[in-house]
Amino acid sequence: MKKVMLKSTLSLAVAMASSQLFASGFALNEQDVAGMGTGFAGRSSSAENASTVYGNPAGMARLEGQQITGGFAVIDASTDIKDARGNASGTNKGDMVPFTAVPFGFYTNKLNDQWAVGFGVYAPFGLITDYESNFQGRAFGSKSEVQVISFQPTVSYAFNDRVSIGFGPTINRIAGTLESEPSLGALIPGTGDNRIKVKGDDTALGFNAGILVQATDTTRVGLTYHSKVKYKLKGHTEVTPGAGVPPSLLANGRYDASLNVDTPESWDLSVTQDMNDAWKVYAGATWTRWSRLKDITVNNEGVTTAGGVLAPGIVGSIKEEQNWHDTWAYALGTSYRITKQVVLRTGLTFDQSPTNNTDRSPRIPTGDRTIFSLGLGYDVMPNMTVDLAYSYLKEEPVKVAHTNALGQGYSAKYKNSANGFGLGVTYKF
Repeated sequence: MKKVMLKSTLSLAVAMASSQLFASGFALNEQDVAGMGTGFAGRSSSAENASTVYGNPAGMARLEGQQITGGFAVIDASTDIKDARGNASGTNKGDMVPFTAVPFGFYTNKLNDQWAVGFGVYAPFGLITDYESNFQGRAFGSKSEVQVISFQPTVSYAFNDRVSIGFGPTINRIAGTLESEPSLGALIPGTGDNRIKVKGDDTALGFNAGILVQATDTTRVGLTYHSKVKYKLKGHTEVTPGAGVPPSLLANGRYDASLNVDTPESWDLSVTQDMNDAWKVYAGATWTRWSRLKDITVNNEGVTTAGGVLAPGIVGSIKEEQNWHDTWAYALGTSYRITKQVVLRTGLTFDQSPTNNTDRSPRIPTGDRTIFSLGLGYDVMPNMTVDLAYSYLKEEPVKVAHTNALGQGYSAKYKNSANGFGLGVTYKF
């Protein structure tokens, strides 16, 4: 038995990217249902409820007393796959994103005219994609699941009634699973698909910071920075050889695995403009540094085979390029209070995809997207507000064309869309 260290791009971090989320790459926007209704156009400047802990920590200075905001959003996605071609046989149903819920919760407490504190629990990144068992592109990814949960204690300080700042360290927990089914059929005809499963997790620190300026009596400007977070995931890789694959080429086993990956930093600038007592207009732009994701490598330790020979392209030394680029998202929204208790919202968002035509794979079949949003806020009591929101996402059609080190190829045209629904409650006391 021969022990070696090897590198394999069984890309756990690549699995984070999903075209069905309402932000670019594998980011999630769903931390506030009121903001969801305006397309998150005024996220860093509105400060309308306790979710400002995430949107802009400086906004806590505007909230009176204590507030709790909680809720969830659900995502119903669909994908149309056409013109699929590849070495393997199989189906291309495209129904790979299950009905998914994204919860959140926030608390704020204004201590005095200058100081406020708060706390948030939310999901800034995450996805789940799960293709059918006979998916034609299964060699490039059959299932991907990633969850990032952040805990954020936060403090804000108001210099006066015009300018405030806020800061909150984040404690972030990431856990992920990646599965794929590459084949050695080009080397050994008639052998079955091999199953590869990678799992890993880590906890790391980051921070959010922001400034909020009441520029005029009717204009408010906010700027928020979300830091990058450096993860060193540790877990294991499980290898199950297909029928007819000799142990001398690929052995059944479980091996320690590790992966270094950074979630990107972002800047969010937005403006809230009061047109009159009923109308508000929101505008925002977000820049995200996705260019940090150049390539992905999983390190497996202690891999052994009976003959000391490893199958190339499965647990051998290969490298999967990503070469993502930085992205911009732009949003415009408005709200109208039709009665003292009821406010209506709408928003339009344009969001760039970080992927490129050369390196896009079935794990990341994402293109630029347009998102239309509607929202409703209802004050059921003087100290309680219920928010509802709906968003429709439509992506530009994109092409996927990939070949691995085993000579397997897969190409197809993807057309993605999604419906999002949100429910949130804010209680003041």
